[in-house]
Amino acid sequence: MNKDSNDPWIGVSKNARARLVHRDYGTRPFAERLVDGGVAAAELVQEQNLDSAGKRAWIPGVEIFSRKAHQQQHRGLFGELARDGEGVLGKIGLWPKQWAAARMYAQSAKGFHIHPPSIPADISPVDWHRRLFIDEPTNYGLRRYAEEQWDVMFFVQGRVEMLLRDVREGLPTRTMRFYIDGDNHPSESNVGVVVPPGVAHALRVEGSEDAVMVYGTTTTFHPEFEGRMASEVESASLPKSWEDFLGGK
Repeated sequence: MNKDSNDPWIGVSKNARARLVHRDYGTRPFAERLVDGGVAAAELVQEQNLDSAGKRAWIPGVEIFSRKAHQQQHRGLFGELARDGEGVLGKIGLWPKQWAAARMYAQSAKGFHIHPPSIPADISPVDWHRRLFIDEPTNYGLRRYAEEQWDVMFFVQGRVEMLLRDVREGLPTRTMRFYIDGDNHPSESNVGVVVPPGVAHALRVEGSEDAVMVYGTTTTFHPEFEGRMASEVESASLPKSWEDFLGGK
């Protein structure tokens, strides 16, 4: 600290000082952090404890629920994923038809993926989504699990940042950004996540460790029902000299 001047940056050039910015280390409201910067998944587990702004920021149909990984000294760990008919999945009547696993290498990302909502023939998408998530949000029997892909995701290794963006007709556009710990990092951010169709989702691996996830889907895999948005991060470009060589005659 320069004690001889009221300007602590007096020893820095004018051009550099003109570009200076300062990070705000103050605590911002939860709803702001959820969209910009992200929050720990632990802050989302108790949805009922959110203030009114936090509840308004929540994407309808998304579920984030606590789970526990039991550490077994000198042996490893044991973590349950889900029990049929119990917990959050039991409450909302969701049980996957297909299970899969995926590994994401350290410092990699999966761009936004989205699955199409199934809309009954006799109602508009706007009216259907409003009925499903605003007028009758706990009438889980209305949900068309067999006709549309809902995802339920679990992370068994590593740490990830998850981003969700609601783009369903008739619902406000909302964004949720949060950080999840895999089972090998015991914490209150060991969670399961339910993602509805019409909600775009992306993942980034945090740190230097691969991330491993197990996920279930309410329908079996159909490539035509997997849309991608802003997913260029998954395509590694070749060096220009390589492209020139491969494109030459």
